[in-house]
Amino acid sequence: MDKYLKRIIESQIERKMKSSGAVLIAGPKFCGKTTTALRFAKSVRKLSTESAINLAQLEPSATLEGEKPRLIDEWQTVPQIWDEVRNYVDEHPGFGQFLLTGSSTPEDKTRIHHSGAGRIVPIKMRPMSLFESLESNGQVSIGELFRNPDSNVFCENSSHSLRKTAFLLCRGGWPQSIVNDDEVALDITSNYYEGLFNFETSHNEKFRNKSPEILKMILRSYARNISTEAPVTTIIRDIIRSNNRNSFDTKTYEDYMDALKDLYIIEDILAWNPNIRSKAAIRSTPTRHFVDTSIACCAIHISPDDLMKDFNSFGLFFEDMVIRDLVVYSGSLKGEIRHYRDSNGLECDAVIHLPDGTWAAVEAKLGGDRLIEEGAKNLLKLKAIVEKEPAFMMIVTATGPAYRRPDGIYIAPLNCLRD
Repeated sequence: MDKYLKRIIESQIERKMKSSGAVLIAGPKFCGKTTTALRFAKSVRKLSTESAINLAQLEPSATLEGEKPRLIDEWQTVPQIWDEVRNYVDEHPGFGQFLLTGSSTPEDKTRIHHSGAGRIVPIKMRPMSLFESLESNGQVSIGELFRNPDSNVFCENSSHSLRKTAFLLCRGGWPQSIVNDDEVALDITSNYYEGLFNFETSHNEKFRNKSPEILKMILRSYARNISTEAPVTTIIRDIIRSNNRNSFDTKTYEDYMDALKDLYIIEDILAWNPNIRSKAAIRSTPTRHFVDTSIACCAIHISPDDLMKDFNSFGLFFEDMVIRDLVVYSGSLKGEIRHYRDSNGLECDAVIHLPDGTWAAVEAKLGGDRLIEEGAKNLLKLKAIVEKEPAFMMIVTATGPAYRRPDGIYIAPLNCLRD
């Protein structure tokens, strides 16, 4: 992809730069952090080579020298830079002086002697949503529905197929994979996945000591439990059964999971706990998700053809993709994504919760009358038991038209959504 495609996070970066001395943009490798940050920087220091890292370790303060805003790329390779930036902002007050980008947490967190609160503000960047990759027409705006819950929505969306959704899910939202040749695009994503486990030259001992095969083994199990509330014990049992192992201890699992989270690969969705009229107990187990569904597809070698042959699996993977885009879109509203499930078995795939307490309920369904009715039934039950009314309710589908039902529930294909 030669042309830069605008990212939703840009408005968040711009806003944070007006209110803090430095902005940290963290996220997985190859999601576009550096390319986007360069649009705001007037000078840059990249810490991506041995010589650059060694020099910065010898004299970290020199890394900060240059026209402001200054971008320091992959700052975590030299953790001392965190304190250097904090001290600089203390001694030279002013907003928007530095941009830090990082694709993992630092090797030694104890080297960061201060939280940086009030000086360094973090933002998490993710792979591209369909609207950012120009594969959503943006006819249905999440922000507009919060502002005007009675919006008129209609889009025929007749040219988008279920097969296209399967392809987009497997390709993912990696900027470099957005090319015209579908087979090449899938190869780029596959290459990215394999590159995640190349730790031989890593400066971070936490990753150097990790077995790529064990990491892949855990990701395969996570992918088999995608979009579910599978407890850790279930995932470990799956690892043992699927890999012909006699055992797999919890400590090893937790250690490897910490590494996957530090690489911003895993992104579980926490439970939502509203005030409800029902006596049902609200479940607190998070749902298992990836920062991009294509990682799960690569982990268990799922292709678009495979998804088209197994709609049960397709539905779970599609839910993960919906979560990915909703997280991106809600970010511009300062919102968070949660999920709901209670002891009566009532569940909701996604709850968009804004800082002022406003919320919206979203179900993810591939489409078709039966699944849409099933989703609508869940949404209406949830609305009935939560004390505060939702701003809107929506079923996100993989294909079909966008419209508003007589009961007020919006039906919106994922390729029609935007922030």
